[in-house]
Amino acid sequence: MADAWAAVAGDSPAARALGAELVARWSEPHRHYHTRTHLAAVLAAVDRLTDGPGGAGADRAAVRLAAWFHDAVYDGRPGWDEERSAQLAQSRLPACGVPAGRVAEVARLVRLTAAHDTLRPGDRNGEVLCDADLSILGSPAYGDYARAIRREYSHVPDAAFAAGRSEVLRRLLATPALYRTPRARHLWEERARANMTGELARLRAALAAAQPARDETP
Repeated sequence: MADAWAAVAGDSPAARALGAELVARWSEPHRHYHTRTHLAAVLAAVDRLTDGPGGAGADRAAVRLAAWFHDAVYDGRPGWDEERSAQLAQSRLPACGVPAGRVAEVARLVRLTAAHDTLRPGDRNGEVLCDADLSILGSPAYGDYARAIRREYSHVPDAAFAAGRSEVLRRLLATPALYRTPRARHLWEERARANMTGELARLRAALAAAQPARDETP
């Protein structure tokens, strides 16, 4: 991953040190989904959405930097993790020679990933990053993703996890379109909805099975 990092951050001593720090963060043992594998998948999805004719017109360097930082801090605290990750970008990137405007854009994009539904129409950078971050929803590896997410929340009891996860899936499925870029919708929308609908059905079945049997005595 060193080459991918150097392509956007440069090869200065400060950039190399920051790249090593980020790889170490993405390799923390408590992570099961938010790992280097996820980072590599998001970076690949960014390229897929921006390459060639018809690609989204985004600042690819800013989006790729934001991908590196978007889960750099991960303690399983939604919102707080993204804020700390954005602050990390703001504190580290200037030493690598990244211009102030791009640093600010990277931090903004990282904060966007805390709640993708805050994305405004026409935000090309945000659309690409959010779509790339959600590309796993339309992947054949969705089952592995769902199991890895459960392991990251292994401290949460089954019933509470199923209820919370079900609410997340219902909210996503209720949106008119999961993806903002035309290419992402073409690549992943249909499979993503099928994947999430299947998981939601399994969670509902698990919740129903966990309910105490009703007393049917008249």
